[in-house]
Amino acid sequence: MDKPRRGFWCECWTQDVNGETGWPALRASFDAYSAPQADRWVAVALRTISPALDPDASDEAWTWLYDGRIDTRRALLRMEPCTVSLTHANTHITWTIRPVVFLPMAHRQGIELPACAYDFTPHTTD
Repeated sequence: MDKPRRGFWCECWTQDVNGETGWPALRASFDAYSAPQADRWVAVALRTISPALDPDASDEAWTWLYDGRIDTRRALLRMEPCTVSLTHANTHITWTIRPVVFLPMAHRQGIELPACAYDFTPHTTD
């Protein structure tokens, strides 16, 4: 990747609904380069965990998979952020998908290092 590229930053967060464990916890993140790839990431996660969810949470998951996913895809195609949430027992799970611009990163494969790389010299320990 040599120039900025549009895509989506996807995250999965969990939080105890009773507030006993403190702040939300980031469980997973994913960089998607298309709307289908972004909503597929959530769909795969929901299909994977649905057998372990309580009946209400499982119904929420399958409702999104059958009915809500198309709305999510349409919103992503309009470059709008989306959220998919459900609550299992005492845990609230939220997947977020946000449009982003991925910036190219410098790498060291087959190119000359930038001049500033030579400004830093390693120090030896005694």
